[in-house]
Amino acid sequence: MTQTQTQNPFTAIFEAQRTAVEQSQRLTHDALEAQRASFDAAADAVSASGAFVESNAELTKGAVHAYIDALESTMPEEAADFDDLRELVDEGVDATARTQRQSVEAFQEALAESGEAYDEFADGYAEVVDSSFDAFLEAHEGFETSVAATTENVERAAEEFDASA
Repeated sequence: MTQTQTQNPFTAIFEAQRTAVEQSQRLTHDALEAQRASFDAAADAVSASGAFVESNAELTKGAVHAYIDALESTMPEEAADFDDLRELVDEGVDATARTQRQSVEAFQEALAESGEAYDEFADGYAEVVDSSFDAFLEAHEGFETSVAATTENVERAAEEFDASA
C-alpha cells in the first residue's frame, strides 16, 4: 500500500469488506467439506450396522438353541426330534439376516453413489465459488484503487484551493 492509501479513510472499510468476503469463501469450503464428512460418517454407521446384523443373527440362534436345549432336557429321551426345529430356526434366522445384509448393502451402494454425486457437485460448486470470489475481489480492488485515486485528487484540489485562497 502506498502512503496515500494508508491515509485514505476508506482503506479500513475496504479491508473489512475483503476480509468478510474471504471468510465467506472459507466458510463455503468448510461447509462443503463438512457435508463430505457426513457422507463418510453415514457410510461408517451403515457398515457398523452390517456387522450388527451378523452379531444379532448369531445371538438369536444361540438364544433359541439354548431354549430348545432346555426344553429338550425336560422331555423324556426320544419324545421329540428337536434337530428339525433347530434347523428350521437356523434357516429362518439366516434368511432374515441375508435379507438384512442385502438391504444394508443396497443402502451402502446408494450412499456411495450419493457421495460420489455430491463430490462432483461440490467440486464444481467450489470452482464456481472460487472464481466468483476471485472476480469480486479483483473488482473490489479496482474500485478501491479508483476511490483512493479520487480521494487523492480531492485532497490535492482542496490543498490547491487552500493555497490559492
